[in-house]
Amino acid sequence: MSNLIKKWKALWDPDRYHGWGKNSNYFEGWYFKIVTGDESLAMALIPGISMDDEGRSHAFIQMIDGSRGETFYDRFAPDEFTPNPDVFELNIGDNYFSGEKLVVDLPCIQGEVEFKEAVKWPVKILSPGVMGWYSFVPMMQCYHGVVSMHHRLDGYLEYNHKGFNFQNGLGYIEKDWGSSFPKCWIWMQSNHFDQLDRKVSFMASLAHIPWLGRYFVGFLSAIYLDDELIQFTTYNNARMTSSLDESHVYLTFRRRDYRLEIIATKGSTGALISPIKGGMTGKVSESLTASIEVRLYRGGALIYEGTGRNAGLEVAGDVEILLTDQ
Repeated sequence: MSNLIKKWKALWDPDRYHGWGKNSNYFEGWYFKIVTGDESLAMALIPGISMDDEGRSHAFIQMIDGSRGETFYDRFAPDEFTPNPDVFELNIGDNYFSGEKLVVDLPCIQGEVEFKEAVKWPVKILSPGVMGWYSFVPMMQCYHGVVSMHHRLDGYLEYNHKGFNFQNGLGYIEKDWGSSFPKCWIWMQSNHFDQLDRKVSFMASLAHIPWLGRYFVGFLSAIYLDDELIQFTTYNNARMTSSLDESHVYLTFRRRDYRLEIIATKGSTGALISPIKGGMTGKVSESLTASIEVRLYRGGALIYEGTGRNAGLEVAGDVEILLTDQ
């Protein structure tokens, strides 16, 4: 199968690998957030591939332990990165990642976690995934995908010689690919909300997007509530306002008769490595101990209110560019 055909098929399945034929100025990484049923461990594992602008490449797996702020970054030879061209699954050395499970065998963490009842972002002819029609635009700095908004976990990991049971835990998976992360961005996510009898998951991202020699602020957000995915994005005519202070991020999204109000409270952070021109040379601080207050209105009536725990939150770069007048 030619690289062109592999890339064409990946366009309609954003979860799978997109970098066929790339050898420089390119990265691709998947973000697996997993939280134990008792919430004693909130962790993200990030497998990926890096090819810098001089053609030097390596595969990697990095991790952030949100509860303790610990991170690690393990490098692998590029030929140890073996993605499947037909479905979303990949091996990095003895480690395996897919939409159904992860299996890790690393110096400080070993085990297997399965994913069940995944909530997928819908793929349509003119909107193959969370990027909408922007998926068809060539040479964007960074593309984004949501593999699963929400799923149940089962399995067991041994981490730093301590065992963690993931039965009845919750997970979330997303990904990025391109040449570099944006100049600045705000990102947040949680699927641990107050009312345990309701399936709720939320994510939002806004970023500086280079465009034809200029830039615009692109955004996407979604709340999954009782089997309905309500989307607010740049390309579906939603509107957004944003502001922040030292401890909080405030966002409001409006579309048709929906209004979504968010207050995210910062938590402790750990340092992750991020891509610049394909090379993993940047740094970003991420929290997995933030909280996110969410209020969703329809036709002026409050239909959901809750606070998300174990929340991921990143506020990176000169974010003043992203803020709006209220």
